Amino acid sequence: MTRYQHLADLLAQRIEAGLYQSGERLPSVRTLSDEHSVSISTVQQAYHLLEDRQLITPQPRSGYYVTPRKHTPPAPAISRPAQRPVEITQWGCVLDRLNEEPDSDAIPFGSGSPDMCQSTMAPLWKAMTRLMQAQDSRVLNYDPVYGSLALREQVARLAIDSGCHLNPADIIITHGCHEALMVAIRAACQEGDIVAVESPAFHGIMQKLRGSKIKVIEIPTDSSTGISVEALKLALEQWPIKAVMLVPNCNNPLGFIMPEQRKRELLSLAQCYDIAIIEDDVYGDLAFEYPRPITIKSLDTDGRVLLCSSFSKTVAPGLRVGWIAPGRYFDRVVYMKYTGTGASASHPQLAIAEFIKSGGYQTHLRRMRKYYQQNLEKFTCRVREYFPCGICVSRPQGGFMMWIELPEHFDSVRLSLELSEAKVQFVIGSLFSASGKYRNCLRLNYGLPYSDKVDQALRKLAKAVECAMLECQMQIAEENRQAHANR
Repeated sequence: MTRYQHLADLLAQRIEAGLYQSGERLPSVRTLSDEHSVSISTVQQAYHLLEDRQLITPQPRSGYYVTPRKHTPPAPAISRPAQRPVEITQWGCVLDRLNEEPDSDAIPFGSGSPDMCQSTMAPLWKAMTRLMQAQDSRVLNYDPVYGSLALREQVARLAIDSGCHLNPADIIITHGCHEALMVAIRAACQEGDIVAVESPAFHGIMQKLRGSKIKVIEIPTDSSTGISVEALKLALEQWPIKAVMLVPNCNNPLGFIMPEQRKRELLSLAQCYDIAIIEDDVYGDLAFEYPRPITIKSLDTDGRVLLCSSFSKTVAPGLRVGWIAPGRYFDRVVYMKYTGTGASASHPQLAIAEFIKSGGYQTHLRRMRKYYQQNLEKFTCRVREYFPCGICVSRPQGGFMMWIELPEHFDSVRLSLELSEAKVQFVIGSLFSASGKYRNCLRLNYGLPYSDKVDQALRKLAKAVECAMLECQMQIAEENRQAHANR
């Protein structure tokens, strides 16, 4: 981090903490230069950066002032789903999303893809090209069902950062995290079983469980600390739950990182009730803080945690390279993998192995963590500025997903249909519940390169939200008036 970036972050923290109030004049360039022992140019660059983030505003011949702004919206409260096993619905809405025609003019806030335009991707492109130009026969041949040994060795190295000590023989390469989660479910569960999930939970997880004819019980989840271990314990006492499935690091859609103590409590509970833990760590490497958070798998002593991940969110989804460390379920997962897709494609595995081994992956991660964190600051500022009061916004600690909760009677499905003509896309909240809860919520991808076009799309979204909220308030007022008149 450069000196001016460090100074800008320090000033931003002071503004967020209220040390510099809204509308207050900031210290002069010379004062800050003396105070922090940096050049005047460094202070000016820091101020320009804060101006780009819309945290400060210049006044001619007067200096810089904290931009007047609304208070930051509160974080969503702990969820309150119906705590009983239910059949998973919402497939129709998911299918509608899958059938959407790609539109280059649309702003895809609903996308689950990372930014793939960074220069740190260049070594991967070169590795893929080099393998093809060398006419390496491995590129066109079958790999073992376990996957490329070269890649499994590198994945085992990477796992050390998350506290895991895995051998290459503990790892199976899969066709993305999608297959990793699918074989994990089928290895640990059978048709008719009950699986506990976070609420809200990634809709892809929901549909995988639905495809395996498994019921789910949604567990209350805090937007800062994750799944309620206390609520899960109550559910385990009442229902024959077979497994718990969760995204504890840089959660999708809430963005939290589950505290280490809560991870330990969850594992202890799973051991007590002898259930499996299916851990999705696909966003874990994108935590803003370093070292990255540990996985629940790193605490596992009896092999009950099936750790799933991929390079779809950290590098690119089109590579379709994921992996699973299934612990005691290893033989069952191998069977599911063999009877499902068999061997995975060799070319992307070999390219990623080289990308990691050469140091390119870690360089790319450092770039992306910083990039997403800066983008989050921009999006948070714009949401605070553009959106009406009465909303709640998540506080992501990594990844690139933001969750916005609107008033209870709000209909994000209707809003999505209205904004589709305006080329603004987002994911409706009801997809993240087995029973269609969170219709008043939406998920945004803040990893998009910020531009005037993106800014205009956010303004359109915010304006549409404001109009819909006013309409909703008027409808409620009319219903209350009618009810009062009928007494």
